[in-house]
Amino acid sequence: MEELLKMAVEASLKAGGKIIEIYENDDFEVDFKGDDSPLTKADIASHNVIMDFLKETGIPVLSEEGRDIPYEERKNWEQLWIVDPIDGTKEFIKKNGEFTVNIALIENQKPVLGVIYVPALQNLYYASATQGSFKAENIGFDASLESISEASQKLPLKLTKDNYTVVASKSHLSKETEDYIVELKNKYGEVETISKGSSLKLCMVAEGVANCYPRFAPTMEWDTAAGQAICTFAGKEVIDYRTGKEMLYNRENLLNSWFIVH
Repeated sequence: MEELLKMAVEASLKAGGKIIEIYENDDFEVDFKGDDSPLTKADIASHNVIMDFLKETGIPVLSEEGRDIPYEERKNWEQLWIVDPIDGTKEFIKKNGEFTVNIALIENQKPVLGVIYVPALQNLYYASATQGSFKAENIGFDASLESISEASQKLPLKLTKDNYTVVASKSHLSKETEDYIVELKNKYGEVETISKGSSLKLCMVAEGVANCYPRFAPTMEWDTAAGQAICTFAGKEVIDYRTGKEMLYNRENLLNSWFIVH
């Protein structure tokens, strides 16, 4: 597990370096996938870097860039990587820095390891079932494992907050989410709302910066798997709104149900 975590961390940093090379070029190309969501050269570059690392493990990979693997082929996978080369492509295109590299290891449908790297901010979140969850700041693309360990803080952080805090999507805030926030205000009184892009919302709950992240809009498995690992091993929960239970992975339908993180 720890060797796999080290590999996933290194893969995320190297992918982050490739992404930033393109991000800092104002002329980066925007293409479109079949579902009209933006795809950049950075998605492909990040995907290729990550695959170069993960293929050495012999564990199959489910990625946004390889979403067409038939369920008949993957349904018997007891172990798999779930990868999003860039989560928050819209944030990437807006150049607001709120995009991430997500890598998760799934065993028997549950995340047991997760890495989220924020290339523009150089923040790293990582977690495993054996170690717990951590955040490390100012982690460059060539950072050593020793320097990461020295910079790491165990999650959740000990924070003092005056108000109940909800984190919500910056680009995909649905009416149902807004209605849920109103319900929280009725329950807790004053509620602070923070808008963030990508899997940073899950990280904020794992950190303790936010109490809750309701998501009543579409997401895919690769958007949440790494963040769920980081939340779970920080003592938080990612609950499938339909089943009322912990969200599972490598399902036949890769589209997530609505969920609540708290």
